[in-house]
Amino acid sequence: MTDSVTGDRWLPHVSVLAVGAFVVGTDAFVIAGLLPDISRSLSVSVAAAGQLVSVFSIAYAVLSPVLAALTGGWSRRTGLVTALLVFAAGNVATALAPGYPLVLAARVLAAAGAAMFTPNAGATAATVAGERRRGQAIAVVTVGLTSSLVVGAPLGTAIGDAWGWRATMWFVTALTVVVTPIIALRLPHIRLAGAAGLRQRFAPLADAGVVRVLAGTLLAFVGIYLPYTYIGAVFAPALAGDGDRVALLLFAFGVTGTAGNLVAGRLADRYGPRRVVITATLSLVVVFLVMPLVSGVFAAAVPVVALSGFASWSVTAPQQHRTIALSPAGAGPLAVSLNAAVLYLAISLSGLIGAVGLKSGGAAGLPVIAAVFVLAAAVLTWLSGPAERRATARTTRERSREPDQGVR
Repeated sequence: MTDSVTGDRWLPHVSVLAVGAFVVGTDAFVIAGLLPDISRSLSVSVAAAGQLVSVFSIAYAVLSPVLAALTGGWSRRTGLVTALLVFAAGNVATALAPGYPLVLAARVLAAAGAAMFTPNAGATAATVAGERRRGQAIAVVTVGLTSSLVVGAPLGTAIGDAWGWRATMWFVTALTVVVTPIIALRLPHIRLAGAAGLRQRFAPLADAGVVRVLAGTLLAFVGIYLPYTYIGAVFAPALAGDGDRVALLLFAFGVTGTAGNLVAGRLADRYGPRRVVITATLSLVVVFLVMPLVSGVFAAAVPVVALSGFASWSVTAPQQHRTIALSPAGAGPLAVSLNAAVLYLAISLSGLIGAVGLKSGGAAGLPVIAAVFVLAAAVLTWLSGPAERRATARTTRERSREPDQGVR
């Protein structure tokens, strides 16, 4: 890749990928707000409707690394456009499905498209921007996800409230139809080490450094999503059953999360992603331990949740940065997809652990459990320092011997 490609022109290309991430993120986050309507429409319980979220997350986690390996030799532009077409097909099928089983199957198809797009977008952004701006580029793509949490999901929920949940699926499909040709026309042609075979593409699975990063992602995001998933229970005394207050807490989390993600991307480029992860996770330990102390005062709960959003989303881009830096040439998309898969696994585990925690110790204990998980992530990240520096240096030397990656 030439320096001219990784100069000032990287931001428009990466911004297009962020728009795609916004669309995919809107679909992933909006279903939770539509569960009562889906339950009534399909004549199932709310708990059964909630399995649409679980099925999407599990399918994403399973399919993400598999699809990344199978499409690793494709042009990144072809892979991203194909992903959005599959994603759109999944949402059309969801909107048209007459019954619960077919809706579940359609969500798997939509998850396949999302699993192809989001990790691929992050890896592509890192390639387009170049090594010096890798953290910023990944952060810009991640802004699409955080923006979908703040804007896309509430807008989709409002559409569902007005015209039914199927209208929301058509809304997401329409957004996909708009963004797909933009990516097809605006993104440069990129092919990453096209000669690599499946064995090489799965190399990150055998790399101890990558495995440590993935373990850190698992620990950190189990902790992050414990209080987020059960935010209504954790702050129940301060919320007093007021749905508007819950919405405000979620909004504060999303807004500060967007800011934290952007700041973390720049700091990762300047000081290294491992330092940013350690700082963010240690900050979360403090924030989570404070949460039970302010759970009854709404005016104090808002800034604490805002701080948790800032620190939580400060972990995402640096972790992707680390997986790419440790991966052999051609395996970046797979490494990012593995990180995304582990993140979705962590979300599922946080729901299970939180349910057990609620039964055994009550809502006040969830932030404390979360603090233990993020502290473990910080310690693991700190201990991996020497080995990670050696591995990154080795990977950089190997990449310097690779031919140009074909960006034009």
